[in-house]
This record gives sequence, structure tokens and C-alpha cells, in this order.
Amino acid sequence: MNSDKDQLYAELLDGDWVKSSFSNGSGNDCVQLMALNGGVAMADSKAPDLPPHRYTRSEFAAFIAGVKAGEFDRFIEE
Repeated sequence: MNSDKDQLYAELLDGDWVKSSFSNGSGNDCVQLMALNGGVAMADSKAPDLPPHRYTRSEFAAFIAGVKAGEFDRFIEE
């Protein structure tokens, strides 16, 4: 890992998780985010035993830009 990622994984997960407003009411599609110094943690509330993924701000910004551009729509189309 590079130093930016090392720093993210050294950060304590002591902030507030924010759940997507698009998650369904039963909690089965819950993606949560937590702001970290220099990035963001992403977790699945249904699997609290799994460690959250951590992304730098630039990695997360690239992902969000791809989502907004529709680059990942094929993963949800039926």
C-alpha cells in the first residue's frame, strides 16, 4: 500500500456512519460511509464483522464521477 492508504487504514473508525437514503427500509441494501481524515470508509451494515473498505478522496471522487456518468449502470440492469 502507499502512504495515503496506510494512513487511511490507520485511522480509527470512531466517526458517524451515514447510511444511503436509497437503502431500503428493511436494511437489506445498506451502504454506509464514514468520513476519514483524507478519505472515506465504506461498509455494509449487514456484515458488521467484515472490515470496511477505505478510499482516498481522489479514489472516491473518481468512483462518484463514474456513477454519475452511468459507467456502472450495467451492474444493476436486469
